[in-house]
Amino acid sequence: MSRTIILGLAMAFAAIASPAAAQTAPRYTSLTVFGDSLVDAGNIRSLGLGADPARGYFEGRFTNGYDYTDLLSIRLYGAPTVASRLGGTNFAFGNARASTTSGVPDLVEQLALYGGYLAGGGTVDRTGLYVLNFGGNDIFAAQGAGAPTGFASDSAFLQNAASTYAGGVQALRDLGARNFLITGFPVASGTGLSFSLEAEGYLTTALGDLNLSGDTTLYRFSYLDFFQRLTASPSAFGLPEPLIQPDPTRPDRGTCQGANAFPACTGYFSFDGVHPTAAIQRAAFDDMDRQFNLSGAVPEPASWAMMIIGFGVIGGALRRRDKVTVRVGFG
Repeated sequence: MSRTIILGLAMAFAAIASPAAAQTAPRYTSLTVFGDSLVDAGNIRSLGLGADPARGYFEGRFTNGYDYTDLLSIRLYGAPTVASRLGGTNFAFGNARASTTSGVPDLVEQLALYGGYLAGGGTVDRTGLYVLNFGGNDIFAAQGAGAPTGFASDSAFLQNAASTYAGGVQALRDLGARNFLITGFPVASGTGLSFSLEAEGYLTTALGDLNLSGDTTLYRFSYLDFFQRLTASPSAFGLPEPLIQPDPTRPDRGTCQGANAFPACTGYFSFDGVHPTAAIQRAAFDDMDRQFNLSGAVPEPASWAMMIIGFGVIGGALRRRDKVTVRVGFG
């Protein structure tokens, strides 16, 4: 077989097996979300308890656009996440905590809602991705005067939050889930950093104690690291410098909402003094995707088969050619 024919076959099979020409499947076959207001897709809004669109909140989200789980869902499946109360698999509720201590469904209660979803005919997807995003409201609770109710100290409370958080991964893994993205405790203002660092230490220990087999993938995204890098160099994330930061002494200043700058919120870090703008959410998604390749697609089995057959034909043709001596020179 001539070199020209072999090259033509190689190019043809490459075109057949290329992402542009071949069907591809998302790396994860579904997306299930548990968490707080950073990833709530409308559960709290459906109860009439927040995310009022008149104040610039977008489609039940606690910001001016889609959050990072929505962006991942759009990248994978072409549509944002849907709140569980609206028939979807995003079980997050604004104001939720990792600890079972708030007035809305916290982590354990969200897992119970997921259990109801399974009882109603839903299935655990072993090749799906399960996102857990908690911790911010636990830090806020620790910042309050005195220890949270039922706990001897703030440290005992944060340790409970971290162990419950890690326990959520174990509970889902025991049900059959295998792929996880878990975010760390974010920074709150004032004493929040010390509490976040303390809670992160507890979370590291609790995750290390889990009984996870070798077929489990656990990605851990650090908000502390992300926000530090983002603040140091917004332009590295495609954002203007400097970002407008909220005024800790005047919550109405330095925010997109306070400046009535929505829906664009250009140049603002915070939407309302608590939640980041959609631009920051996108930066977080981009950073996660770079680190973990969450949106990477894989060829369908038929495409792999065609690729293998193609390489086999080409390999056979090459083996039938005369041996060629290759010399490599180093200048």
